Amino acid sequence: MTGKKNISLIALSLLSFSLADVRDGLGPFLGVYLQGKNWMPDEIGYVMTVGGLAGMLLTTPLGALADGTRKKRSMLAVATGMIVLSVMMIFRCHFFPVVAGAQIVQGIMAAAVAPLLTSITLGLVGQKGLAHRLGQNEAWNHFGNFSTAVLGGLAGYYYGIPGVFGVMLVMGLCSVVFVFMINPGLIDYDTARGLEKEKNAVPTPAGRLLANSAIIVTGLILFFFHLGNAALLPLLGQSAVASFKVDPAVYTAATVVIAQLTMIPMALLAAKLAEKRGYGPVFLFALLALPARGLVAGFWHDPWSIVPVQILDGVGAGLIGVATPGIVAKILRGTGHVNMGLGIVMTLQGIGAALSSTVGGLFAYHAGYGAAFLALTVSACCALALFLAAGRWLPPFGTELVN
Repeated sequence: MTGKKNISLIALSLLSFSLADVRDGLGPFLGVYLQGKNWMPDEIGYVMTVGGLAGMLLTTPLGALADGTRKKRSMLAVATGMIVLSVMMIFRCHFFPVVAGAQIVQGIMAAAVAPLLTSITLGLVGQKGLAHRLGQNEAWNHFGNFSTAVLGGLAGYYYGIPGVFGVMLVMGLCSVVFVFMINPGLIDYDTARGLEKEKNAVPTPAGRLLANSAIIVTGLILFFFHLGNAALLPLLGQSAVASFKVDPAVYTAATVVIAQLTMIPMALLAAKLAEKRGYGPVFLFALLALPARGLVAGFWHDPWSIVPVQILDGVGAGLIGVATPGIVAKILRGTGHVNMGLGIVMTLQGIGAALSSTVGGLFAYHAGYGAAFLALTVSACCALALFLAAGRWLPPFGTELVN
């Protein structure tokens, strides 16, 4: 059994690696690709927003489905395939209705990935091993982003942006292979949804999640975090291409590489910190990094600003990526609705991420890229202020939530 579980955990790591290039679609490459097709910044922001909003509307139901289904691997494989197909549609046709439709499909399927992956992980390792395993998942995910950014940069250098599409297609096929390497017999389906081992344990009424102040406040913090964070990297790439005439594929790849190299150790550090001190310090350090990132981007107008900007992105995203599913699993432990709760939190953060593209695009179009970066920084400060003021609603972010 130990050997089979090790194989499944290795497959889970490889799945986290390969999904890195799939669940976000083209990510920052989409902006520079559409910019090369003579799209304006606000148009790019609109299509990014519509995809995010579509995913946001279904994130909570998809989280509930991840709780209830035993077909977790098949669902994850289908979601992966649909994302790849939607990206190929954008490659074949870059007219606004087609790109918007493809982004909607991608947004919905991407919304299913996180709760399914968290559910499989929780079912394999349980609550006790979750913090450590989340760190491993995130580290492999960021290593995947780093690797595919390097491959995408090389492919873009030699073949242009279309080379990036080819890299994503290969990683999508690998994801389908790796997900089916996980042994379904090793997944505890009660633990995977947050039920305890007590005899006859049943889920609590789902409606109570909407009255759970800790979940709602956590979601609002992440709303402001992603409102200030999501559009910054695509806008940074567009700004450099417009102002300094850099190679779009290579520059965008460089921004991703710097961030992902930082996120790998940050994810592992977040897991260790959560195990020893709880999730409070993890959230705090992540929320402090984001305003600093926006200020550097807003005031330092130079291609080399990507270095500190993306290092700070690595710190913030590396920490928050581990903390978010971990704290939701602990808050909702025993309810049987962990992934639905994660869906609620992701819905709120998805609204923020979707609006970020529109807000950033509008500021960039009407007031310039510097103003857009500073506008996003204001949202980052709101996230930090809410976290510091939310002690009356949140449970203690201490070690009792991890053990």
